[in-house]
Amino acid sequence: MKAVAYDRYGTPDVLEFRDVPEPVPADDEVLVRVHATSVNFADWLFLRGSPRVLRLGAGLRRPKAPVLGTDLAGRVEAVGAAVTGLRPGDEVFGSGRGAFAELAVAKATHLVAKPAGLSFEQAAAVPMAGLTALHGLRAADVRAGQRVLVNGAAGGVGTFAVRLAKARGCRVTGVCSAGGGELVRSIGADHVIDYGARDFTREGARYDVILDNVGNHALSDLRRALTPKGTLVLNSGRGGRWLGSAPRIVRALATSLFTGQRLKVFFSAVNAADLAELAALVESGRVVPVVGRTLPLARAADAFAYFGEGHARGKVVVTV
Repeated sequence: MKAVAYDRYGTPDVLEFRDVPEPVPADDEVLVRVHATSVNFADWLFLRGSPRVLRLGAGLRRPKAPVLGTDLAGRVEAVGAAVTGLRPGDEVFGSGRGAFAELAVAKATHLVAKPAGLSFEQAAAVPMAGLTALHGLRAADVRAGQRVLVNGAAGGVGTFAVRLAKARGCRVTGVCSAGGGELVRSIGADHVIDYGARDFTREGARYDVILDNVGNHALSDLRRALTPKGTLVLNSGRGGRWLGSAPRIVRALATSLFTGQRLKVFFSAVNAADLAELAALVESGRVVPVVGRTLPLARAADAFAYFGEGHARGKVVVTV
């Protein structure tokens, strides 16, 4: 089968469009014929092999798994012996392994039925970004009427976070570049801040919840923009070459012990119940996936290069 694979860590130039063996599903897995996938920050980190601590699991000198990609949308090709509830031909979306390929495998519990009114491209934009936004807001226990600021509002996670917070009745401020302002307003943000012109941590406004998808402000600055009992949720893998964001996370958790403000980190685990919740929100129109750019599988390296520039709006989707 055709796939986009890599044999060494590096820039998108190391990605090759080539033939690789077809994956074989385990008893509890499903083989999916992929119609679309999307680029996530996690894919970028695995491509680069950075931070270095990541290589302890991914492969010290070279990647153990040659095909990247977790988000997928497609049709069930075959099911493992222990799988019930899915059969060949079903249209599904969710999270798997090696999704930048014609075929990929996924745990049956990591897939749900694709809404009929959703294209494969839109569905592929949902899993990781949608779940991350959902779990981040859940970690903050957001409630109707709260003032929520989303830093990095025009990106994949950010666009979902804006829509999900609005669906919960929050007043949402989105922080993005000048070029992303129109998009962020169009998806429901009540206020938009151009980070190139204004620094939201120094304007005097106070927020009940800040979801930080960027990591471009010191913790002390972010806390200044919180209410006395506000919640800061950290969602950024950016950081040092060796440990990534781990030192920042440790500082945040330690600080949280000595203040009335809550500084939270969270783990976004894939599960069918939350995927189904996102699917229902999408079907109702309360959440709409934002696909900023679409490229074919043969040009996946270009998709990664564009993503790596750091200014992608919404999700970068790759069709198969």
